[in-house]
Amino acid sequence: MPESRKDSLNRKSRLITEGDKRSPNRAMLRAVGFNDGDFEKPIIGVANGQSNITPCNAGLGKLADIAMAEIKNSGGMPQMFGTITISDGISMGTEGMKCSLISREVIADSIEIVGRGACMDAMITIGGCDKNMPGALMALARLNIPGIFVYGGTIKPGHLGDQDLTVVSAFEAVGQFSAGLIDRDQLTAIEKNACPGYGSCGGMFTANTMSSAIEAMGMSLPYSSTMSNEDKEKELSAQQSSLALFTLLKKNILPSDIITRKSLENAVTVVMAVGGSTNAVLHLLAIAHSMGVELSIDDFEAIRKKVPHLCDLKPSGKYVTVDLHHAGGIPQVMKMLLSAGLLHGDCMTVTGKTVAENLQSVPGEPASNQDVILPLSAPKSKEGHLVILKGNLSPEGCVAKVSGIKAYRIEGPARIFNSEEECLDAIIDDKIKVGDVIVIRYEGPKGGPGMREMLAPTSALVGKGLGDKVGLLTDGRFSGGTYGLVVGHVAPEAQVGGAIALVQDGDTLTIDIEKHLIQVNVSDQELEQRKAKWQAPPAKYPSGALAKYVRLVSTASRGAITD
Repeated sequence: MPESRKDSLNRKSRLITEGDKRSPNRAMLRAVGFNDGDFEKPIIGVANGQSNITPCNAGLGKLADIAMAEIKNSGGMPQMFGTITISDGISMGTEGMKCSLISREVIADSIEIVGRGACMDAMITIGGCDKNMPGALMALARLNIPGIFVYGGTIKPGHLGDQDLTVVSAFEAVGQFSAGLIDRDQLTAIEKNACPGYGSCGGMFTANTMSSAIEAMGMSLPYSSTMSNEDKEKELSAQQSSLALFTLLKKNILPSDIITRKSLENAVTVVMAVGGSTNAVLHLLAIAHSMGVELSIDDFEAIRKKVPHLCDLKPSGKYVTVDLHHAGGIPQVMKMLLSAGLLHGDCMTVTGKTVAENLQSVPGEPASNQDVILPLSAPKSKEGHLVILKGNLSPEGCVAKVSGIKAYRIEGPARIFNSEEECLDAIIDDKIKVGDVIVIRYEGPKGGPGMREMLAPTSALVGKGLGDKVGLLTDGRFSGGTYGLVVGHVAPEAQVGGAIALVQDGDTLTIDIEKHLIQVNVSDQELEQRKAKWQAPPAKYPSGALAKYVRLVSTASRGAITD
């Protein structure tokens, strides 16, 4: 269990208030703005993910400044520090994508290190891109001091004619262009209009999935997870989040009081209801580990069977996240789930109130003048969309996202690729046929390293009209923007000799969603003979951060954790 806030406060008080030893410490703090009366105030960290590397984080600085001012006005001493980000959307399909999941660990470690090193009493973390969110939550769990997360906000949809666009539209347009379905002018027009400003990718992709999960978990304010970065209410939410920290301090409410088994089940439940990203499986497992809470990949399947898919959101639906916000946001979804007995209403949240108390004034049914949030009586599907599959190809379990697919079973010949690039080239060159089952391997936590997301190949398949006509499985990940008959996080991964490394071109593979089955249709004896001949390929990076990650990272079925 992480150290208690009491221990943290004791360390801080010894640092700046005891005897003559305090003078050197206080001298340093005076240099950054502390005056005589400030040493008795709570020191509150402001972890700021501002960066112009990506539109997801380019609008965070204003929120950090608002948080600093509100903390100061409310009697605290804010101390701002930065942390990194990697843009999945920009690095997608490149070598840089290998750094994305690794950045989650760096973000978590950096926030934890500063929080401990500066002996902070509380912390507000502000993030935008996909890995900012789980990284921040992992750090708050480890520190176990009063903390709150502020989501930088979603991007507004782009527009081309009467069509709403997201970043995934640009990836799919590449496949449409190579298939001759659109011309270069249309491709360029989609590129220019897909991302109109600041904020994280606009559909229910990974960023908005994790912001929704964190709100459901109780670690961010109600309604905050679906706001647009560029709307004024996001600035007000940052201010209110800063004020909420003082309630947490006064009541001594810690992350360990909020991030519990029940609240993590609430998060999984909401992810299923909104049609969220497969990456939520990795990230919620990692957050649970940091908090010392038992959560397994099998728990996702148990919850999935009980929870209907309620929201018609991209990538497989019609609407974007700002539409969800206008329809009532995550509180509306949670109230419906609570009324149906599918949510734990007694969980504590950063408001100082329980989930049920926060939702008291929210209607039990969605408004009738919208179809973003569907009623419980008429959901998109009666069960959740993230299915856990097992079989001889993945005895530890893997994740299939089945929202929007027409075929729940495919059996066909394996088409083997040892990297994402090889597969994308084959798709663009029309070498993939209806009925094929694509295997992209050596892209796992250790093999990639870093579990690259396969948005480029899956979007190209959709663009070429093959999205529901071929299968695809990988030991890598998928973007929250991916949909189709695709299976990720296959474990054990190829780099450690998992069965996915032993599949050969032409082997018959079966993906059966209803039976929760993924298998290669060869005998156990044959697999054992192949395993005896198999040799692990050499590590791609002999030194540096990626080599360190390979040495530390766990299997995907445990969340690809490194501690």
